[in-house]
Amino acid sequence: MELTERFEEHRGRLRAVAYRMLGSLGEAEDAVQETWLRLDRSDDGEIENLGGWLTTVTARVCLNLLRAREQRREDPIERLETRVPDPIISSARGIEPEQEVLLADSVGLALMVVMESLAPAERLAFVLHDMFAVPFDDIAPLVEKTPAATRQLASRARRRVRERAPAPDADLARQREAVDAFYAAARDGRFEALVSVLDPDVVLRSDAGAGSPMSVVFAGARTVASQAALYRALAPFVRPALINGAAGAVVVRGGRAVSVMAFTVVGGKIVAIDALGDPERLKTLDLTALA
Repeated sequence: MELTERFEEHRGRLRAVAYRMLGSLGEAEDAVQETWLRLDRSDDGEIENLGGWLTTVTARVCLNLLRAREQRREDPIERLETRVPDPIISSARGIEPEQEVLLADSVGLALMVVMESLAPAERLAFVLHDMFAVPFDDIAPLVEKTPAATRQLASRARRRVRERAPAPDADLARQREAVDAFYAAARDGRFEALVSVLDPDVVLRSDAGAGSPMSVVFAGARTVASQAALYRALAPFVRPALINGAAGAVVVRGGRAVSVMAFTVVGGKIVAIDALGDPERLKTLDLTALA
């Protein structure tokens, strides 16, 4: 089999690794392309486990990108305030076949947001071990730590993810019911109905861009309901969709996306809303699934 064909067999998995590492579809594609270039320049006859080699190289490329991203931030505290990663948009009817590998393991947008707050080495250890079952012995050289220390990195990341990104309801219909109730209440201006569909500790993260890497965060049912009421004028343009495999919506006006909203629904209540409103990033989104 030709080298290109062997590489293509692994492309889907590599894109999934890179997307979870970087939160950017464009950067993920660049990382996978860089992996191909490194493979093309290597002596593939000496590679015993091509899949493992490719995963390791992709992870190293992503780690370097994350570290460069960290260095560009003037204030280290910015890591605590996270941008909304690139959403993966599917029809409300279901995930597209080509998106299945990318969205395996229910990588919701809220989970991706929390992963944005992890230190680069923590993120790599968590992604490779918890999501792709890579042994700590193989991860340790990438972060230049012992396997035991690498295990601790993943443990810290796992704890933070569990605390800040609760697992959503598995029943997609139940998710959709809560999201539809949210938009119906916003459309009709029923404030108390909005509050009732929100968890008391709900968090709204809104990334409007404007050159800032940080999201605006609102917390608490009544505070978030007050912000949601601002969407009333956009209600006629709401298109149901799956955002990273979970119930959500895209606001489309004049043929272009105005906002993408991802919801995390737990126990029938909305516990997190992640909204992307950055015009520059919205231009790059693939909306063909909504046609």
